[in-house]
Amino acid sequence: MQFSTSDSVLLWTAATGAVTPAAVPAVILHGGPGTWDDHARLAAMIDDLTVVHRFDQRGCGRSGASDELTMARWAQDIDELRAHWGHDKIVVIGHSFGATLAVTYAALYADHVAGVVYLDGVGIGDWRTGEAAVREQRMTPEQVARLENLGGRPRTRDEEIEFRVLAWFPDNADPEHAMEWALEDASVDLPINWTVNRALMSEINSWPDSRKAADVAAIPAPITFIHGEGDPRPHTAVQALAEHAQQPSFHLIPDAGHSPWREQPAAVRDILRSVVLKTS
Repeated sequence: MQFSTSDSVLLWTAATGAVTPAAVPAVILHGGPGTWDDHARLAAMIDDLTVVHRFDQRGCGRSGASDELTMARWAQDIDELRAHWGHDKIVVIGHSFGATLAVTYAALYADHVAGVVYLDGVGIGDWRTGEAAVREQRMTPEQVARLENLGGRPRTRDEEIEFRVLAWFPDNADPEHAMEWALEDASVDLPINWTVNRALMSEINSWPDSRKAADVAAIPAPITFIHGEGDPRPHTAVQALAEHAQQPSFHLIPDAGHSPWREQPAAVRDILRSVVLKTS
């Protein structure tokens, strides 16, 4: 399905499940920025309880191009979709960059938010040092050198897949399956929009921690923080952000990385189901 925004950008959308009185509709926000939705597995954990919407953010994946590359516009897209789908309130589930987007949306449109799930975001403070240290531990010098080589020039399709695998496999905590899972994600035949990535990351990186904390503090709805203990991004930075929320809960998932629903599906499923049921 496609939806046309108020400034005529076509967004690719998908939905599973159905509206029920037992649970609030949910919207999943993918990471990146500049990639695409790949969260059918995540949606399937709760779509027997409620309708679950997914979409590719503007300029990303199967959605149309846009010159309007700001977090405020991204948040407006979510609210236009919410209204189009006919929901008064939604639970926003954001993964990675999508976690930051979920908070941005919920702070701007609090009246339409029943709950927020902050799934393996980066938190506040110096999370980059810890991430770099874990990545160094999980990669060989040869892999680091190859990633740097591939990142600095145009790539063939095979090289693009190799580049993504090398960039993404350290996110997984399970060394036995890390490469396999990264290859699965990397083989999607959609381009990464680096213009989107640079624009939104530049905006987010310009925000002081006080701004990020204030956004969380402005959200009256419950915020559920979920983080894989083996995510290279340290959970302490996310816990520091959670301390500013009005109604926080924090769940550290052992033996899981940046996509904990992949490595510990039962644990993540139970938390998500609790969220959409509690907020109904």
